[in-house]
Amino acid sequence: MSAVADTPAERAPRLSIRVDFGPGHRLGPGKVRLLELIAEHGSISAAGRALGMSYRRAWLLVEAMNTGFGRPVVEAQTGGRTGGGARLSAFGGAVVAQYRAIEAAAEASAAPFLARLRQPG
Repeated sequence: MSAVADTPAERAPRLSIRVDFGPGHRLGPGKVRLLELIAEHGSISAAGRALGMSYRRAWLLVEAMNTGFGRPVVEAQTGGRTGGGARLSAFGGAVVAQYRAIEAAAEASAAPFLARLRQPG
């Protein structure tokens, strides 16, 4: 049995933006959300848990972004008695902000087209 959307909002078409920088280097909603949660929680493992993914998977995604961009989007944060953590670099914060700006511009531009797709024919 498959789940069926019950409300018009759940059935509404929406955009999902992915930016391809080259082979093996892309940025989409999942990686951006991971970065936002790292900023919120101060930890790669806590961000991964919030997304239902393992620390290893979250760390591999962060490493792929750091490598792909050629500079860190996430930096280690040394800690005292509670241990270290992670935080977004200034560049990582800019990546998130620019992605969200692209997403907002695309959604605004596409809104009339998406509305027509939603209307019965």
